This record gives sequence, C-alpha cells and structure tokens, in this order.
Amino acid sequence: MATSAEGAVAILGSGLIGQSWAMLFAGGGFQVKLYDIEQQQITNALENIRKQMKLLEQSGSLKGTLSVDQQLSLISGCSNIAEAVEGAMHIQVNPPYYVPLVELVPHPETAPATIDRTHVLMKKIGQSPVRLLREIDGFVLNRLQYAIISEAWRLVEEGIVSPGDLDLVMSDGLGMRYAFIGPLETMHLNAEGMASYCDRYSEGMKRVLRTFGPIPEFAGATVEKVNQAMCRKVPDDPGHLAARRQWRDDCLMRLAKLKSQVQPQ
Repeated sequence: MATSAEGAVAILGSGLIGQSWAMLFAGGGFQVKLYDIEQQQITNALENIRKQMKLLEQSGSLKGTLSVDQQLSLISGCSNIAEAVEGAMHIQVNPPYYVPLVELVPHPETAPATIDRTHVLMKKIGQSPVRLLREIDGFVLNRLQYAIISEAWRLVEEGIVSPGDLDLVMSDGLGMRYAFIGPLETMHLNAEGMASYCDRYSEGMKRVLRTFGPIPEFAGATVEKVNQAMCRKVPDDPGHLAARRQWRDDCLMRLAKLKSQVQPQ
C-alpha cells in the first residue's frame, strides 16, 4: 500500500467533481478521504474512480508517479463528516482532472499564508491556480464564458450565423490559440506589444463593442433553433451525450499532453 507523508485531504462530496479531485490528490501522493452522506454513493464513486484510473493508465494520461493500484490504495470513503475532516491538512469542494484551472478566492478574513499554501498545493498536484484579489459574482472563468455565450447567442438570434458555424468560429478559430495563450497575450503578440495594439485597434474595437445588444433572454424561438441544431449534431438522449462527453474528455487529455510538451515552463 502507498503511504502519504503529506497528510490527508478531505473531499466533501463524492459526485463526479469530488471523484476527479480524489484522483488528482491521489496522483500527487496524498491520502484522500472521500465524504458523502450516502454509503452507496461512496461505493459507486470508488468503483467509478477505479474504472477511470484504469482507463487513464491505458491511455497514458494517468497523473503522478504512482501506479494505479498505489493511487487507489490512497483513496477511502467516509460517511461521517467529522471523521472525514479529522486530521485533514486540506478540505476540497470544486472541479478539475481534465481542466487544470483553479480559482483561489480569499474571504476578507483569509490569511494570505493560507492562499499561498493552497497555491503551492494546487501546483503540486498539477493544477494551474490563479489568485483572485477579491470575490466577484461568477468569478473569472464564468464571467469570460458568459460574455462569449452572450454575443454568440445574439449573433445566432439576429440571423448573422448558424449555430453550427458559430461553434466552428470558436473551435477552429479563437479556440485554437486560446488553448495556449489568453486574450491579453494575443493582443500583445498581434502587434509590436500591447501599447502598439491598443494604439492601432482601440477605436475599431470600441466601434464594434458599441454595436453589442442587451443581455439575451435565452428563451423563445432562439432556444428551439439552437436546440435543434445541437441535437442534429449530438442527440440529447443520455447515451449520445455520455459518448460525446467521453470524446470531449479524451480530446482534453490529448491536448493536455501536447501542452505539456510545447508550452514553456
């Protein structure tokens, strides 16, 4: 059995997110206590973790240096929350195996050392932590995502582009570079630095931004239009959706491998 010299981590919730965190921490060599209120849920979660880890090992995507069996030996279930958190050096609640971003958001009374320690911990298990200086509704990722969704919806609603072609603009356009660099570095590289970019393009950007409409309602005829387009591509029954999610996760694993090979450290 593998042993952890790092201390135990308690995961509150054994759903897909909790399972993913458990695999990450086990990959980092940590003893993991996976808590849930229902023992059957814990049993199902542990079995699903075992299957997922075996698949990850077969595809060469298992994280950490320990074997599957060593990692699995570090994970146990617990239906008593007091027992789950007893002796834990870290307690965890949000997402992660395929997308490494972690937003660290301090409470006004959180000690800076706690954020520093958590940042180090996240890096240790292979995540990409970012520090928010204060809490904001939606945090950072969702605010960026919602801004894209909002304009995407308007472009479809106003008949500018079809739902399928809209998604291609992102997957075969913006998404190609955004998998490796963000919007600010994109600006920096698309001119002779950021100052040059803003000097050249700020007026054009402001002109386009002024044409953006109000927040969409995400209702009515546009919902039906977009839903029909999406269902032609991926029928919304459980089987097709699960298969497409698995394909998505496989793509993310392969992309993560590529990024590890080409991205400067």
